[in-house]
Amino acid sequence: MKLSTGLRNYLLSTGSLKAALAGGEIRIYSGTVPATADDAIGSAVLLVTIKNAGAGINFDTAAAAGVLPKAPGETWTGVNVATNSSSFFRHVLAADTGASSTTAARIQGTCAVAGADLNLTSTSLTSGATQTIDSYTVAQPAG
Repeated sequence: MKLSTGLRNYLLSTGSLKAALAGGEIRIYSGTVPATADDAIGSAVLLVTIKNAGAGINFDTAAAAGVLPKAPGETWTGVNVATNSSSFFRHVLAADTGASSTTAARIQGTCAVAGADLNLTSTSLTSGATQTIDSYTVAQPAG
């Protein structure tokens, strides 16, 4: 996973990852993965926006062993708005426009069936189908 400059600066001087992305959403895209989380989305196509029953998503109340999971009582879903293969995601705040930014709090990662930052049951998303994220964690390595 890649953290944006805005998120890294927030973590160093202001607050927690949990607070920085509270009430946010995960957007899953097809297309070329931007080189950094600061870069604009470019020509990537939005496939689905994941929310908690239409509201923002949140992390659990506390981290354990350097891992912060999604809030267990939340159901993270979205309806696919396009058909294509997912290649990457961004965890952002709802107001994020996807433009180039060094101040927006963002996590960017790859999508695959296995071995990616966000593992999905299938990377082939179909317009109108519901996409669910059952498990999502962010880890801070010890060393």
